[in-house]
Amino acid sequence: MQVFHRRSLTKSSSNTSPEEDTKKRILQAALKLFARKGYDGTTTRDLAKLAKVAEGTLFRHFANKKAILIEIATNGWIEILTDLLTELSEMGNYRAISQVMRRRMLSMHANADLLRVCFIEAQYHPELRESIQSEVIAKMTDVAEAFFETAMEKGIYRRTNPKIVAQVFLGMFAIAGFSEETIINPQASPQAMQEMAEGIADIFLNGVLADKN
Repeated sequence: MQVFHRRSLTKSSSNTSPEEDTKKRILQAALKLFARKGYDGTTTRDLAKLAKVAEGTLFRHFANKKAILIEIATNGWIEILTDLLTELSEMGNYRAISQVMRRRMLSMHANADLLRVCFIEAQYHPELRESIQSEVIAKMTDVAEAFFETAMEKGIYRRTNPKIVAQVFLGMFAIAGFSEETIINPQASPQAMQEMAEGIADIFLNGVLADKN
């Protein structure tokens, strides 16, 4: 299964150059500010101050403030979906989707800032939606499609269009899994996330019809 290289906003490496470290600090500062004050409520002066760089340094790394927003959201989605699909590819039992979902939800609960920025700002910035669609969703749908195609070839899932299955799966995960009651809400309980994970898995694997005859 193909796996995309992950570009984390939160992890650092001792092998990175000073310029790369500066860019990472800018992205980390922007993520915090955009989540708390919103994109429009954050000035480049605010950003430079939190990142501990000169304001002009921002524009050596990014064409404008919008470019920072797009990179944060695009890289964030790549990280989230790559983690999910990597875990799916290593899953011992194709029916164990609920356990995968629950682990993903628990780990992503710490990334509420990123999810808030992705969901809220995407509503107001067409360029951000287009970037997420072209850079992330389309590519990750291809990865998920390959995963489900393999499961169908093994006879684990019934034969249907794997691309549509991939789109449905990612859509369920993105909308239901990132709901206010589970991920975005800092008070969300593990029990609520478990219930959400099991519900997604059950509906995805078994459908909603009471009588399948």
